[in-house]
Amino acid sequence: MSFTGRYEGRTAVITGGASGLGRAAAKRIVVEGGKVCLWDMNAAALAEAREEVGATHVVALDISDQAAVEKAAAESYEALGQQIDILVCSAGITGATAPVHEYPLDSWLAVVNVNLNGLFYCNRAIVPLMLKNGYGRIVNVASVAGKEGNPNASAYSATKAAVIGLTKSLGKELAGKGVIANALTPATFESPILAQLPQSQVDYMRSKIPMGRLGEVHESAAMVCFMASEECSFTTASTFDTSGGRTTF
Repeated sequence: MSFTGRYEGRTAVITGGASGLGRAAAKRIVVEGGKVCLWDMNAAALAEAREEVGATHVVALDISDQAAVEKAAAESYEALGQQIDILVCSAGITGATAPVHEYPLDSWLAVVNVNLNGLFYCNRAIVPLMLKNGYGRIVNVASVAGKEGNPNASAYSATKAAVIGLTKSLGKELAGKGVIANALTPATFESPILAQLPQSQVDYMRSKIPMGRLGEVHESAAMVCFMASEECSFTTASTFDTSGGRTTF
């Protein structure tokens, strides 16, 4: 299979598509022949990303709003020619940096609503559209924090662990139906999301990576693009690491 055309005739919805991993994956999918719809809550960044990526369609929305997700799924399905082959869920927030007993309740709920509930809404809305066409690739972006837990990041760690569990369940449900679902568990990589964290937290996460450096967004984007392609045909309900050696399972 040619790496320059492996998404020829394929379409994708990418959440968090205005920046970071979502934007990098979208750009690569378009370069390799696919059409993408970008979802993001940052309308200004979304407009800029649309031009850079060459996106077919964009939707500004908050994925923690279930009704908005259902509406966006229907709009994107039509905009992409009644076909959604790929869903990449990369939208997420870090939340507060604090120990559990001091964790702000509003931050806890915000992280759960975006990272877990929002991702669930996206999967729930788009899976039926994939089943209708008998084909799909779902990439749910979790984190090494979901496997190991980062101190002072309980909401983020808990939601990313839940994403892994949800994806394993979903992948088993869809096995044999033409739709594959896997999770990506990256260690910390250079991304706009790091601006939500104090430097001390970033330094801690870097110190846990055996390679001694943060990842680069293109490294995780390359893995996403394999997971989202036809080449990923016999692995489902699983996780793919891009962790610089941090994860051991």
